[in-house]
Amino acid sequence: MADTDLMDKVVSLCKRRGFVFPGSDIYGGLANTWDYGPMGAQLKKNISDAWWKFFVLDRDDMVGLDAAILMNPRVWQASGHVDCFNDAMVDCKECKSRHRADHLIEDALPEEKVEGLSVSDLDALIKKNEIKCPKCGKVDFTDARVFNLLFQTHIGPTSNDSEPVYLRGELAQSMFVNFKNYMDTSRKKIPFGIAQIGKCFRNEITPGNFIFRTIEFDLMEFEYFVKEEDWEKKFDYWLLEMKRWLAFVGIDEKRTRVREHTEDELSHYSKRTLDIEFETPFGWKELYGLAYRTDFDLKNHMEKSGKDMRYLDPQTNERYIPHVVEPTFGLTRSVLMVLLSAYTEEEVEGDVRVVLKLQPEIAPVKVAVLPLSNKLNDDARKVFDELKGHFASEFDVTGSIGKRYRRQDEIGTPYCVTFDFDSLEDGSVTVRDRDSMEQERVKIEELVSYLKDKF
Repeated sequence: MADTDLMDKVVSLCKRRGFVFPGSDIYGGLANTWDYGPMGAQLKKNISDAWWKFFVLDRDDMVGLDAAILMNPRVWQASGHVDCFNDAMVDCKECKSRHRADHLIEDALPEEKVEGLSVSDLDALIKKNEIKCPKCGKVDFTDARVFNLLFQTHIGPTSNDSEPVYLRGELAQSMFVNFKNYMDTSRKKIPFGIAQIGKCFRNEITPGNFIFRTIEFDLMEFEYFVKEEDWEKKFDYWLLEMKRWLAFVGIDEKRTRVREHTEDELSHYSKRTLDIEFETPFGWKELYGLAYRTDFDLKNHMEKSGKDMRYLDPQTNERYIPHVVEPTFGLTRSVLMVLLSAYTEEEVEGDVRVVLKLQPEIAPVKVAVLPLSNKLNDDARKVFDELKGHFASEFDVTGSIGKRYRRQDEIGTPYCVTFDFDSLEDGSVTVRDRDSMEQERVKIEELVSYLKDKF
């Protein structure tokens, strides 16, 4: 199918099957805000839980953090975000729509490299190539100007007498400002990491492409503290672990690539950065990032706060500021890439079957119980009550058995259990595999252990 068709079909499935809804829908929505329905909320939670187990619980060199979204504004001054976290924007004089200058150029001139270009360079490219407004088609933009990506709000009874604060634009700073607390309480020895999952906010002028780029999003991230001489070895190690995670969560590795940042596009804090990109229906886009942040953040916070952020090596008694390798995972983007990877259309007996081939570990529903007739509902529910204590389960009674199979295929349920009239006689049920559609008769008393073996 064409790429645009795939995106349209995934978006349609997400709304139809309760994965993702437009935000504030009954009031006409709010641009590029999205709400996660029952299936989407569970899928998102399953991915974040799997990530936490994969990178935190299953390791002895990682600790967790759940920090406040609002921080002292001096944090963002010290990190450089107030001065450096900027993009260039232009307004269309005709239709008044607002656009990020680099996105306009990327869409109109895919071969043009825009990373690292100054505001004046971006402005010159737009004018030289007479780039049209994507909303109205006119070539009449204002001069490009800088805007800051941090969302600003206020603490206090009124905006006139209150202090401005920022909604966090990244998770990293809370890990850095808590570094001393972790040294005092966790007794971790370098190398070790501080991990966090949480919401971030960026004042994107032109967000879009469904849930790919939004003003409110979720990140999964850790800061891994190392000796300076060890950063390259750990950088390579974490790239391999990130690739292993891709396979584990079910993101199609054939549609991913690693792109190294050029020197002129590196962030102000980074000495080396690469992106793991995914081939979406709207082009190659960043999914995850891996950055070597040197000692920039801890050194800056030590200087600006006056607090000692050095690590005391218990073996050598040497004090030094650790360097940092930072793997960053977009949770919101992971949901989209998992859906794009899992979406499958198959021809079955002259009909098209739509199925989400989700990894069983992250599927929102693991097992669905389907009584063949309403007369069997009470007996089938006993099976369901037993299963739901072990697996995320659903009791589905609406429609023909074929339609119910198709619905469970569309939400990615790995196994369907059909309770029929023979079940009353032989104490067995039919278990259907989502991917192969093969069916097997299983004794009810052995059903839990059978499914545990499958998972």
